[in-house]
Parts: sequence; structure tokens; C-alpha cells
Amino acid sequence: MKTKKSLGTLVALMLAVWACCIQPLYAQSPSPAVPGGQKLRIVGGLAGINQYVKNEEPFWTQELPRLTAGKYTAEIAPFDRSGVPGDEMLRLMELGVVPFGTALFGLSSSQVPAMGGLDLAGLNPDIATLRRHMASFRPYLQKMLREKHNIELLAIYTYPAQVLFCKRAFSGLTDLEGRRIRVSSPTQADLVTALGAIPVLAGFNQIMANMQSGNTECAITGTMSGNTIGLHEVTQYYHPMPINWGLAAFGANLSAWNALPGDLRAVLAREIPKLETQIWAESERETAEGLACNRGDATCTGPRKGKMKEVAATSADAQKMQDMLRKVVIPRWMQRCNQRCKEVWDSTIGTVWQPTPAPGAPR
Repeated sequence: MKTKKSLGTLVALMLAVWACCIQPLYAQSPSPAVPGGQKLRIVGGLAGINQYVKNEEPFWTQELPRLTAGKYTAEIAPFDRSGVPGDEMLRLMELGVVPFGTALFGLSSSQVPAMGGLDLAGLNPDIATLRRHMASFRPYLQKMLREKHNIELLAIYTYPAQVLFCKRAFSGLTDLEGRRIRVSSPTQADLVTALGAIPVLAGFNQIMANMQSGNTECAITGTMSGNTIGLHEVTQYYHPMPINWGLAAFGANLSAWNALPGDLRAVLAREIPKLETQIWAESERETAEGLACNRGDATCTGPRKGKMKEVAATSADAQKMQDMLRKVVIPRWMQRCNQRCKEVWDSTIGTVWQPTPAPGAPR
């Protein structure tokens, strides 16, 4: 049960977000003959990186007006520049304060622990595995968000693979003891702790400040995302094995979604899945591109080429990751939401998971 203080804090947050960041979703039923009569307000993903700059923003500001011949338009702002705390995004969408929003799974798992299950550290060593697990998890997520949180799930986005960047040399995953490592989610923190390192929870926009101040000496983030913010300039080594991917749910407050004109809902229902497909394809490409740019390979087509050294991913690293997943990451995730998460696992991801065989592995 919430205390009076926490309720007061939430109310203050809602008022601040509403006043400063979120305008009313739409005007009173505009005439179809009036172009641009309805404008959506969207809270998008992380600022400054390609998913937002090349995909989300152009879709809402350019494609939507084109697809509707100017009848409908939209404004979009990244959540980390909109005054919207990432761990409160689902709650604000549920209440209708944010009618259309993008919620990172890692941050949202503090409110809805089950959401952490799809992107557990070590679970998805490649994007093909992530796709298989997402297909098994998506029906549950869609039903749960609609029925328990008043949110219509419209898309699931992914960032490029999340890998480890470090200032000092290391030989592999077993050589990280005592290092302070930036993490973005509880599941990353579980893995880092299990490896004997110290997790430091920090937002994406805090990574460089933490690295430059010495508060962290390593960071887990996307291969291309890290390159975009300049991690290749302050770190010298990276490990290419995907730890996880960084998923985000794009959705709408259910009441706001149902109140949209039917023709607008039809366009969005048809086109947003195409945007999702585009983002996944680009994230897969950027996983490899980001590593090439961090190394400074000639194959890098981006403007930022580093001189980083790749720490070879060994079979011992792969086995260590699987061991930590089975023995630490999955059990701790299940503990965070007790029996419910085990039931979710057993009926979704657990039905298609193909782990390295080990005694006592959850099934």
C-alpha cells in the first residue's frame, strides 16, 4: 500500500509531466475535411540514438502526415528529455497522463517484474533467439498490459545488443571482480554481482559522465549506442558477447486508443508493425556495425571510428554466462515476483528455451 508521501510524490510527478511535457492527445472530433485537425503527442525512446533519430521521429513527424494526406499529425519527444522517469512510464500511461509512450523493459520491470523475463541477462545470445522468445512472450504481455494496466501494446522495439565496454584490459567474463560496471536493469545487476563486480545503476544519458568521473570503469550498453555517445573515446576494450538487448514496449493508454477516430486507428494498427520490423532489422545490422566502428574497421560507415580492442569471446565465457543465467539470473528474477513469474516463464519462454543442459535448470 502506498504511503501518503509516495502518493503525493506521484501526484506531483503527474502534474509536472502534464504541465510541462504532455499536451492533450487530441482535439474534439475534427471534421475529416480539415487537414491536420488532430495531433498526437508521443513520448518516444532514448534521445540521440538511431532508433529514435532514424525511425521513431521520422515515422511520427513525416510518415503519419504522408499516410493520412495531412489529416493527422504528431509531435514526439524522447522520454529521457521529457521529464518522464523511465520507471514510471507504465504507470503514467496506465493513468492516461502519457497517452502514447515508450517503456523500457529493464526500467519497467521494477513496476512489473514479469516484463524482465524476456530480456534476462544471458538469455538471448543472438537476435534469432530473441525473436523466438519474443514470439512466445508477446501474447502474455499484450493481455497483461491490457487487462491489468489499461495499456494497448502496439509494438516491441529492440536496441542493438548490449555488450561490455571497459577502460582497463580484461581477459573475459571471469576477470571483472571488483570493477564498478554501469547497468540499466535489475537483471544486468544480477549478472554483474554474480561475476564479482559492482553494479552501478545509471540512465543512458548518465553513462559518459559516470565514466569520465571515475564512478564507473565499465559500462553495459548497445554496441552502436555506445559508439554514438563516444564510449570508444573513454574505453579501450569491449567484449562482443550480447548480455541482453534492451527492449522497449510502445503502447497507448487504452481509453485514449479507443477514443481515436477509426480511420486513424486503422492506419496506426497497419503501419506501427512495419515500424517495429524496420527497427528490429536496423538493430540487428547496427549490432555488427557498432562493433566495427568501435574497432575502427574499414567496414564502418559511420562517422565515429574508434581504436578499441576486442576481448575474444570464448567457450568458457559462453558457459559462464549460461551458468549465471541458470543459477543466479533466472532465480533472482523469479524471486522478485514470487510464484507468478515462474508461472509466466513456464507458459511462455520456458516452452521454447533451449539452454545448455545442466542439472536443475528451470523448465
